[in-house]
Amino acid sequence: MLQIDLWKRLCIWGIVALGLLLALPNAFYPRVESHNDALAAIEIGATETPEIAQALSQWPDWMPSGLVNLGLDLRGGAHLLAEVKVADVYRARVEGMWPEVRDLLREERDRIGPIRLQPTEEAELRVRLVERPDMAAEAASLVRGLARPVTSLTGAGASDIDVTSEAGEIIVRLSEAEQLATDDRTVRQALEIIRRRIDEVGTREPTIQRQGADRILIQVPGVGSAAELKQIIGTTAQLTFQPVVSRTSNAEERAGAGNEVLPSLDDEGVYYILERAPVVTGEELVDAQPDFDQNGRPAVSFRFNPTGARKFGDYTAENIGNPFAIVLDGEVISAPVIQSHIAGGSGIITGNFNVEESTKLAVLLRAGALPAGLEFLEERTVGPELGADSIEAGKIACIVAFALVLVFMFASYGTFGIFANIALVINVALIFGLLSLIGATLTLPGIAGIVLTIGMAVDANVLVFERIKEEVKSARGPARAIELGYEKAMSAIIDANITTFITALILYVMGSGPVRGFAITLGLGIITSVFTALFVTRLIAVIWFERRRPKTVLQGRALRLVPEVTNWNFFSRWKLSLGISAVLIVIALGSFGLQGLNFGIDFRGGTTIRTQSTEPVDIGTYRGAMDGLELGDISITEVFDPTFGEDQNVAMIRIQAQDDQESVSAAVIQTVEEALQVAVPDVTFTSVESVGPKVSGELIQTAVIAVILAIGAVLIYIWMRFEWQFAVGAVVALVHDVVLTIGVFSEMQIQFDLAIIAALLTIVGYSLNDTVVVFDRVRENLRKYKQKPLSEVLNLSINETLSRTMMTSVTTLLALLALYFLGGDVIRGFVFAMIWGVIVGTYSSIFVASTVLLWLGVKRDWSKPDANAGNQFANIDA
Repeated sequence: MLQIDLWKRLCIWGIVALGLLLALPNAFYPRVESHNDALAAIEIGATETPEIAQALSQWPDWMPSGLVNLGLDLRGGAHLLAEVKVADVYRARVEGMWPEVRDLLREERDRIGPIRLQPTEEAELRVRLVERPDMAAEAASLVRGLARPVTSLTGAGASDIDVTSEAGEIIVRLSEAEQLATDDRTVRQALEIIRRRIDEVGTREPTIQRQGADRILIQVPGVGSAAELKQIIGTTAQLTFQPVVSRTSNAEERAGAGNEVLPSLDDEGVYYILERAPVVTGEELVDAQPDFDQNGRPAVSFRFNPTGARKFGDYTAENIGNPFAIVLDGEVISAPVIQSHIAGGSGIITGNFNVEESTKLAVLLRAGALPAGLEFLEERTVGPELGADSIEAGKIACIVAFALVLVFMFASYGTFGIFANIALVINVALIFGLLSLIGATLTLPGIAGIVLTIGMAVDANVLVFERIKEEVKSARGPARAIELGYEKAMSAIIDANITTFITALILYVMGSGPVRGFAITLGLGIITSVFTALFVTRLIAVIWFERRRPKTVLQGRALRLVPEVTNWNFFSRWKLSLGISAVLIVIALGSFGLQGLNFGIDFRGGTTIRTQSTEPVDIGTYRGAMDGLELGDISITEVFDPTFGEDQNVAMIRIQAQDDQESVSAAVIQTVEEALQVAVPDVTFTSVESVGPKVSGELIQTAVIAVILAIGAVLIYIWMRFEWQFAVGAVVALVHDVVLTIGVFSEMQIQFDLAIIAALLTIVGYSLNDTVVVFDRVRENLRKYKQKPLSEVLNLSINETLSRTMMTSVTTLLALLALYFLGGDVIRGFVFAMIWGVIVGTYSSIFVASTVLLWLGVKRDWSKPDANAGNQFANIDA
């Protein structure tokens, strides 16, 4: 009998209730966000003002308050990808050892003679023995005594320096193990300092995370531009206290080995020759505050940690009457003469500051100095207006897609369609609940992932409902038909969704930014879809059946996309269907070979500026404004969209990557913006995206690897679950779909960017979903009809699953079409790829994959169908 235990019912409803509770705060987003901001302010020590108390009262403390974070494309803000110049630290580390090496060798002067530091461009110390070069090996042995163990797990047992001798010189370098450990420490330190600096500014929910070995991803909502963000984090605030050798007015003065020439910050034309090795650095500061000197002028007071205080005290005690320099970012702020021993480790920095500058300097010093320079490889700025438009377009698209799918399911399955619709509402709520629980960031492609989930979530229900229809036709009672429908559909549901989940996982691992956001929503959507279809819908159906006790289910008039019974021969004209595919593939490859793809800046490098004005876009005026800037290839296109108002005239300006510039140039962007504002006074810049050539080249490589990995992973999975012939058929169909999709983008010259790779991988998952459902039925029928020719079994299987194939394709297309027409122009290319992929994926699962399987043949000796391999539910009998 159809029955679900009470404890299982309680568990199912408990999970649903918990998901709805976690998702609820997102329905009151502004109120909950204000409450959370007020709570965060109190936690860091803010006084509870009436405004904060009002914000706290907007949401109960006992309710969950986790929200789905809105990405930059929805809220506006700035995105940077910075590469830490880790190699810069090697030179500083080695140069900092010179005083120690010098003092050690001076103690042995009687044996090894005088020494002299040699100039070098490498990250090394070269010390020449002036009179006794034959003692170089012994001197090197002495210096090796200064080595310390590497403080990292990977470098356990290794020394931090390599010391060699060559032609009367001692050469000191960092060891390879120490370089690796230094790289890791440098990036970690830079990450922490960037986080501190951004936290000092007080931005909401920034994303600051390590990416790869030496890169840092920074995304900050609410910041006006990437240039502003770079100003916040890019200042090095490198504070050092260095001995003064002499003072000069010649910037080209010969400094001597181990010294450097630095300009004075306040006195123009004055330069100081300083010892390069500092006495104390800003890293040993524990506090810095804006202050005033004895004359009432703005200054900055500071305090060292015990180590820094001891070094600073010892130096001042030994050098009374000598000047020392306070150096900030390569400029001498001041060079006072040491009047007395400065104990206690505190002091004051004076200079030509105003109050704002002294406050900013104190903030930078408190945050700490960046240990190495940053090279900005990628930057994106999204204006809040564009973000608000994207949210509105996404909402409308989701609502329309939702309504279309709900109506379609009710028209197709009646009462059971209502059950599926209830589960669909719960499914979307569970997605938002999970996103809130893990603190995920929702981007515009993420909204597309939710809309796609709306379309695909009904697939599991369609599989079950179509199975129930078949079981009812076999003269079984409605209770047994419902039970068998769920049992026999489970294998196809699990296999189909695992293959899609594999692609989502690869997208998450290989992707970044919006692509990763799409992968998260798609992956969570798959999990919630399977849960709602196999448990929630089933529980609702059981409760309904227990109350109503119907004589039959899923019978009578309903919307049908294909006749109730079909017996079409899909292989009668297989040459024609494969011929069409072959011609389309040749056209696609020919177009790709002749004109290639219209790569976006993700893959080509360069800068894209999106403008908006009330005046109509005149491409000639825009181009004329930029002709004299010598920026190379510039393309200008007007963006048309039915969602735009009459005063929304949008243009996209793409500037090629500039020669010999690995990092993004803010000056280029500013120059373009100023030139355009002269030609079109009311123009605004709603988004700016820049990608350096290094990143764009890596993205191409990563994208290709991601597609290959996705195809390889599903090949292995299908091989394990079925037979190798099934896997080959599925992969041929996948390659067919990917090639045709790339061909359409090449032929129509639609911009091909990173989001399209996400679409391609989703097409891979969707096409597999279709193919696996057909193959699952083929495997079941091969066990059932052991004497039938393979072509007949394939035809029977395709006919039996045809209704499900069309239902799933149409519901997914309904959702995607709503997103295409109403979701805004920003993701239109992405959605177009999805629509095309659904069409070719449906075609290939019916014609291409099955035909390849027919050619290859399959093993028919499955005398033990319930062995460990295969579908444990497919052979259940009445």
